[in-house]
Amino acid sequence: MKKKETIVYTSGTWDLFHIGHLNILEKSAALGDKLIVGVSTDELIYNYKGIKPVIPFEQRLRIVEAIGVVTKAVPQVVLTDIRQLKEFDVDIVTIGDDWKNKYLEGLEWMKSQPGKQVIYLPYTGGISTTFIKKIIIDNTNEIIQASLAREQKNWTGKDNTNSISEE
Repeated sequence: MKKKETIVYTSGTWDLFHIGHLNILEKSAALGDKLIVGVSTDELIYNYKGIKPVIPFEQRLRIVEAIGVVTKAVPQVVLTDIRQLKEFDVDIVTIGDDWKNKYLEGLEWMKSQPGKQVIYLPYTGGISTTFIKKIIIDNTNEIIQASLAREQKNWTGKDNTNSISEE
């Protein structure tokens, strides 16, 4: 008789994909045979965080499903949806350790099921989507000036990086 494959499920926003996201996916994948990843819809993110993601849902879904350790990426319309956990016969749910003392119905359901596990994974220090957004905001003028300088060079063929004039 063939041994049942271990199915791992994790989910997230996956906006402005960074090394912390990749670490969570790799650590999750290492715990089982297949990794199913929930990608939160734009509506769920807005309802949960009060802000829309930078990258639209369809693009985030494609990015996540293209990661080599991901078996399947699925839309997530409810945070850790019990219906999906049952549908995919999930054995292990992984989630960031910032959820350790917070209530999510799907996590509580998993904990109550024999042979099922919830594993809290540590966040990668020094990186987050919020941190990336802050860097962009803090450096907006420099980003725009560098972009304008490149565009001007492309238009004129001259390197005018130190002399951008207003027209």
